[in-house]
Amino acid sequence: MTVTAPPPATSAPPGRNGARRLADRVGRARELVILVVLLVMIAVTQAGNPAFLSEQGIKDLLLNATILVLVAVGQALVVITRNVDLSVGSTLGISAFAAGSYLQGGGSPLPAVLLATAVGVAFGLLNGLLVGLGRVPALVVTLGTLYIVRGIDSLWVGSRQITAAQLPDSFTAFGSGGILAVPYLALLAAAVLIAVAGYLRHYRGGRECYAIGSHPEAARLAGIPVRTRVLAVYTACGALAGLAGALYLARFGNVDSSTGSGYELTVVSAVVVGGVAFTGGAGSVYGAALGALLLTTVNSVLPALGVSSVWVLAINGVLLLLAIAADRIVARRLGAGLKRRNVRHG
Repeated sequence: MTVTAPPPATSAPPGRNGARRLADRVGRARELVILVVLLVMIAVTQAGNPAFLSEQGIKDLLLNATILVLVAVGQALVVITRNVDLSVGSTLGISAFAAGSYLQGGGSPLPAVLLATAVGVAFGLLNGLLVGLGRVPALVVTLGTLYIVRGIDSLWVGSRQITAAQLPDSFTAFGSGGILAVPYLALLAAAVLIAVAGYLRHYRGGRECYAIGSHPEAARLAGIPVRTRVLAVYTACGALAGLAGALYLARFGNVDSSTGSGYELTVVSAVVVGGVAFTGGAGSVYGAALGALLLTTVNSVLPALGVSSVWVLAINGVLLLLAIAADRIVARRLGAGLKRRNVRHG
């Protein structure tokens, strides 16, 4: 009887593995650079203003970053799959007002947070259905839902305004409280960040998001459920925007029809500055969080140094352009490296 030996296990092409390892190294280096810039910025500000890193100063830095970090994590999930969600600001605003209306009517804090998250899930699901299942371009869909949600918000809210005096004390206390210099909101954002990062790194669905962003058609041919994954990341992005809306209300104790207006541009800037490639398939939620922390720190650093806040938008624009230029340079070098490896192993 003839025994046939099993065929050797196939492995990924050496060039592709090498390019992936190079991309990972570049991503980690990018995040390290952002961290160094952030620390240098804080150190320079502390030298010029010794009160900057007081206990309250640290708490304010973290509180200012928390909301943006949460929404940036959700946006990073979407961008990794080579899509974008421009409706996150509107979703945050309407979710915050939904939570505020519930609390104003005598509701409890936890159901209010769940309500805001559910509102975000509903709009995220709508985006996911249109982009993932309907295959409508993400830019068109989310620009449309941005205006739809903003219109609904304006009709519902009108000229009304919810203030801290109309909210439960326990809710606003949670928004401003913390353990020493670490706010409760920052701890919650850190837990979400670690959970999402763990999913992307260690679970099949998370790795498939990167595959979709790298080459959607190749991912589909490889058997990856592209539509389902895109639907899932949009739903998660909406949920985090809704959660951020509830935390925004707890943090500031104030919401009206303009809440969240223009926020989507800041979120996209944080994600791109943090090293998540706008063309998809590269980056991490840790980088997006660092980008958010960098942008919000710039907002705090300039006034502390006596510089006009007018420069904030200009600096954010410069950081965004530098990040996009870095992405293009890295993409070209990765492509050239992959070609050389393919020729060498061909």
